[in-house]
Amino acid sequence: MRNVAVFGAGRIGRIHATNLAALPGVRLRFVCDPVADSAAGLAQLLGAAVSTPEAVLADKSIDVVAIASPTDTHSDLIHRAAAAGKHIFCEKPVDLSVPRATECAAAVKAAGVACMIGFQRRFDPTFAEAQARLARGEIGAPEMLVVTSRDPGAPPAPYLKASGGIFRDMLIHDFDIFRWILCTDIGDGGDEAATLYATGSVLVDPEIAKVPDIDSSMVTIRTKKGRLAQINTSRRAAYGYDQRFEVLGAKGLLQCGNLRPTEVVQSDAASVRADKPEHFFLQRYREAYRLELAHFFECLQSGARFRTTIDDGVAAQKLADAAAQSLASGKVITL
Repeated sequence: MRNVAVFGAGRIGRIHATNLAALPGVRLRFVCDPVADSAAGLAQLLGAAVSTPEAVLADKSIDVVAIASPTDTHSDLIHRAAAAGKHIFCEKPVDLSVPRATECAAAVKAAGVACMIGFQRRFDPTFAEAQARLARGEIGAPEMLVVTSRDPGAPPAPYLKASGGIFRDMLIHDFDIFRWILCTDIGDGGDEAATLYATGSVLVDPEIAKVPDIDSSMVTIRTKKGRLAQINTSRRAAYGYDQRFEVLGAKGLLQCGNLRPTEVVQSDAASVRADKPEHFFLQRYREAYRLELAHFFECLQSGARFRTTIDDGVAAQKLADAAAQSLASGKVITL
């Protein structure tokens, strides 16, 4: 039995805590959040107790901490949890600063604890099946990747001001998908980004320019082996949460579409109609969030390598930094 504490009782904390409480062989012991009512409500719902990070880290019975607190707390909690000998599951990103994220990775390795970063898209059943087919060589060596990532609406300005910008907040997932699809070793030794160019605009809400940030972007990446990726993102999609990608290989194409509430298509004299995509990431990745935590504990038990390591978190953060640099300079960035 693994005893677990969750840091964070907000939106993502509730998802992880609920999934943890339902996992066999896992006992959710504590919920920690500076907002007392949030912590108490979630703890009561799931049969846990309210605690503090200090008490949790000092408690030798706690094996694992799940970090789902605000981004600016992640690196500090990773350092402290590693020093306390706790295994760590942490939501993306490791930190908004690449040097601090790199220091976290070093601290985790020095402590000898396990640390997985929550890039849940790798655990989406559709995306995971596409990557598995790619790894089996069903479309040959991958050559081009196109990622579409569009939110149904922009978050409020206070969130954006603390987010680190669209590349570090929103596209961090897409940079991880890029590495997972085009850079994972598929029998040819792996690959990494060589150059990156990013451009963007404020097209959704002029207030976002005051943050300052952008709400629409295009990123083009060329790998060391010449593979090409294009990532297009927007903070607005009137029709729902739009998450798709396609990868072109030497022998074929893999396409991953949106998840819809149902797959019913109605055709009649007036029109052909289908459900819009799921409304937001909470619905779109409901199963992926469950599967990533199940994977975390399976790997803890078996000693297998996590699908998303802290090194993956650092690598995605480096791409986000390069995109921000490219946008600011108008130049292609060499990595």
